[in-house]
Amino acid sequence: MSLIEIKDLNVHYPIRSGFFNRITDYVYAVDGINFNIEEGETYGLIGESGSGKSTTGKAIVGLEKVTSGQIIYNNQDITDRRTRKKMHYNKDVQMIFQDSMSSLNPRKRIEDIIAEPMRNFESLTDTEERDRVKELLDIVGMPSDSIYKYPHEFSGGQRQRIGVARAVATHPKLIIADEPVSALDLSVQAQVLNFMKKIQKEFDISYLFISHDLGVVKHMCRNLAIMHRGRLVEVGTREDIYNNPQHIYTKRLLAAIPKVNPSGREADKAHRRAVEKEYQEHQEKWYDKDGKVFPLQQISDTHYVALPPDEIAQMKTEVG
Repeated sequence: MSLIEIKDLNVHYPIRSGFFNRITDYVYAVDGINFNIEEGETYGLIGESGSGKSTTGKAIVGLEKVTSGQIIYNNQDITDRRTRKKMHYNKDVQMIFQDSMSSLNPRKRIEDIIAEPMRNFESLTDTEERDRVKELLDIVGMPSDSIYKYPHEFSGGQRQRIGVARAVATHPKLIIADEPVSALDLSVQAQVLNFMKKIQKEFDISYLFISHDLGVVKHMCRNLAIMHRGRLVEVGTREDIYNNPQHIYTKRLLAAIPKVNPSGREADKAHRRAVEKEYQEHQEKWYDKDGKVFPLQQISDTHYVALPPDEIAQMKTEVG
């Protein structure tokens, strides 16, 4: 069963110019995307910087104004702020931000930072609140005396774990995780990801895991979508994307994943160069005359790709 359904979501920013400051064009940050997140699922949204993935996450959580489209939660369209407030949507949907330092108020102690969402939605005594904060810190592997400290007294990985504790404080059903480990060392990344998996299993939380790193996403997500220029270029299961990539942009992202086997270094380098050459020489084939991604086409039960018209015609010929 779908926990949340995104239907034809658009977030467009006006471009103003001229003496009268009139709208002359738009930046199509998110341009008509669709996907569902199931209960207890980790859904991956992948793309490079500027692809529109973070804007999508902020639109879902209510931090960006939706131009058009629907976000369906519990059979209700929550794009209207009044509906979100009536349903306590912001209690059920929380966010983990990429920059752990700027997302934590440097003037507040950790106790107040983690307790803030609980104070917004629950009425707890001081003792109950402190006990809950200590319990949350324990879940993410932080000592109980952390409540007396400030954000600058912790490392990046510790601050991110505090961010995870704050996100689960209201027992949400969905957490938008926007690049939660991109600024961390590899060993610390593993720690944070393991805590996120542990919390998901314990509280049955769904994640929208936003990242540019297909290597990290492979270990977190069963279903994922590749985003570029505000649209989805490929959608499918982990096996569809990693074993049978079809869009040139997806192939380019996969080729950029670092390999740890030194014996295949030259072959990997040659493959990356070949993919990059194909992308540079033939990328206009994969986008329309305005530079936009083509509509998605279904090529299997679980696999959808934004194919150019000639590829669609060729597939129909082969099937026929």
